[in-house]
Amino acid sequence: MSTTIDKAFEALYASDDGSLDTAASLLAATPGADAELSRRGEEFVRTLWVRGWQPADLVRMARRELSDEHVRLLAGLIRSETAGYERLPHRWQAQLDALDAGEGRPTDRFSRATAVLELYRLLVRLPRLDAVGPVPGEALPPAAAGEPRMLTRIRALLAKAEATGYPEEAEALTAKAQELMARHSLDEATLAAGAPSPETPGAIRIGVEPPYEQAKAILLDAVATANHCRAVWNETYGFSTVVGFEADLDPVELLHTSLLVQGTAAMTRAEAEQRAGGRKRTKSFRQSFFLAYANRLGARLSATSRRVAAEAPTLLPALASREVAVTARTDELFPETRTTRVRAAWDEAGWAHGATAADAAGLHPDRPRLP
Repeated sequence: MSTTIDKAFEALYASDDGSLDTAASLLAATPGADAELSRRGEEFVRTLWVRGWQPADLVRMARRELSDEHVRLLAGLIRSETAGYERLPHRWQAQLDALDAGEGRPTDRFSRATAVLELYRLLVRLPRLDAVGPVPGEALPPAAAGEPRMLTRIRALLAKAEATGYPEEAEALTAKAQELMARHSLDEATLAAGAPSPETPGAIRIGVEPPYEQAKAILLDAVATANHCRAVWNETYGFSTVVGFEADLDPVELLHTSLLVQGTAAMTRAEAEQRAGGRKRTKSFRQSFFLAYANRLGARLSATSRRVAAEAPTLLPALASREVAVTARTDELFPETRTTRVRAAWDEAGWAHGATAADAAGLHPDRPRLP
């Protein structure tokens, strides 16, 4: 049995699909191979945890490169592999909860074996990533007792902003959420100034999905910068790594996600206005909309953070010290970052609508950093 699978797995490293078809035929003709096939798939997944990948990263790659059936197979492997751990690293449970739970259509043994091998071929070719947290099985810090009250309040404010049909109300709620984030960061700096903490900056990965991923990466960079974090965009693998102190990371992800939801809703309304005026919606309109939206929001968020920080000038050295630590950690993780130019067709109407949606002072376009 093991020899049969070893022979079939040689196709994972071949460059032609013919070898994969031959291997799938071999596995389809060996019904008893299924359990061993699953076991080895879990080993591939376990190896990728050690190589810096997390569940959401793997699912993102499978969705980008393969089909829904492959994503379902991968979800099953991830669930099986992670079920044996007493505790999982922080944020992993949320990633597992988001896994596709749907059942695929019944397929013949050859088709299923082909899909499994295509998935495994993707997994074995993934490179090592910089680790952004502990790996399952490693010693973990004590689990937090529930979600911090501050994060719950931010989540509630942003949920209301996403749900309202009134732009002015959404703007006020989002501004309040950012002010709350800024004040919380100031509280953390106060604690650090009073009794220096051994805590060092951490990191999380946030998916930056097509379409208009460059504008979305700019938006995430703006949110991160306004909240004393740094974002580095990995265009190839569809995510940005946000580096910052733990108390700032989850709020940054929450706010970025909410602003994308709000921006998409505003763009839909703007497109409806364009169609009503007899103009067809275009890709350049949407690109320009999101770029303007990201740029103008960056100014609003940063202005709020500066205003809150100015209320406690004695804490500015502590804030500066934390930002230096974040920058140093970013440079440590990504010693060879580069900037990239914005690649987008210009549409004046799209830019104007995006700027209006952000409702902020102008900001020169940022350039996301690439590893």
